[in-house]
Amino acid sequence: MDRRWLPAGVLALASVVAGVWWGRGLAAPPAPAEPMAAATPPTSSPSGDVVVHVSGWVNQPGLVTVPDGSRIGDVLAEAGGVRPGATLDSVNLAQPVADGQQVVVPGPDAPASGIESAVGDGLVHLNTATAADLETLPGVGPVLAERIIAHREARGGFAQVEDLLEVPGIGEAKLADLRDAVVVP
Repeated sequence: MDRRWLPAGVLALASVVAGVWWGRGLAAPPAPAEPMAAATPPTSSPSGDVVVHVSGWVNQPGLVTVPDGSRIGDVLAEAGGVRPGATLDSVNLAQPVADGQQVVVPGPDAPASGIESAVGDGLVHLNTATAADLETLPGVGPVLAERIIAHREARGGFAQVEDLLEVPGIGEAKLADLRDAVVVP
């Protein structure tokens, strides 16, 4: 074998190795992993059922499994119904339920004013108000209304008006503006 070809072979091999080394960053990026879909919470299980936490003045508090598309009235029936003295004026029995939702049924210790006087006084009921209802409040637009609803759903409702301070975008000044315009049972 002729030694003249040895430097050319080494140079060719070095060129191939360098090309592979420099070209590795040009390859197509790897496909994203499948668990990305798990970042958003499911609204129902694969079986078509949803699980709802029921608490308060019901006969059988705890987790209740109902078919997807059920309403709060269905959930309460599945929880054995409500106990005597339950205050259903503040519970929207026709509201559809979602997986992971909490339904709280207030008892007889709920304020006697009820929804009727709140509506008659023009107050917004924080635990049942729609986004459109919340947007009628001073300084509350669509974004803040959605934050209030998301917080309400995550916590299972507001126990007192001051709980609004836990909603991002509501501070002491905003709470002072809202305090006389809202009611919590």
